[in-house]
Amino acid sequence: MRVFEGQMVDAGGRYALVAGRFNDFITHRLIEGAEDILRRHGVNTETHVDLVWVPGAYEMPVACDKLAASGRYDAVIALGAVIRGATPHFDFVSGQAAAGVQAVGTKHGLPCIFGVLTTDTIEQAIERAGTKAGNNGAHAARTAVEMVSLFKALEADNG
Repeated sequence: MRVFEGQMVDAGGRYALVAGRFNDFITHRLIEGAEDILRRHGVNTETHVDLVWVPGAYEMPVACDKLAASGRYDAVIALGAVIRGATPHFDFVSGQAAAGVQAVGTKHGLPCIFGVLTTDTIEQAIERAGTKAGNNGAHAARTAVEMVSLFKALEADNG
């Protein structure tokens, strides 16, 4: 049996970060975590990472789609925060953002990583943006590095 696995070292990939401006005090921390992990795993963040700002999580899928369709990137990472309020707006935005980003990945055969926090409270978002619960941006970037490596291995195999 042949086994394919992604490695945790950059395979020469180009990455796009799509960041939601809404709740940007959280998003900035997620970006910092993602950039740190990409750099630690060998990605030249000056030349191989682009940052694209969108108004919020709801706009992420269309931006991810545009970036994926460009052919310039090996992975797209969506970063942001949707925090539950007193209305059902949270459910609509978080669900559509997650489904949309996933659909882009499937449509283009490209890793589209959902690094958007969907939390009940601001405190939970802060915890997941670099304190007690780690940094979700870092986790998303780590996943992207592994998936790019895996996809490159599968492409190199030609079979």
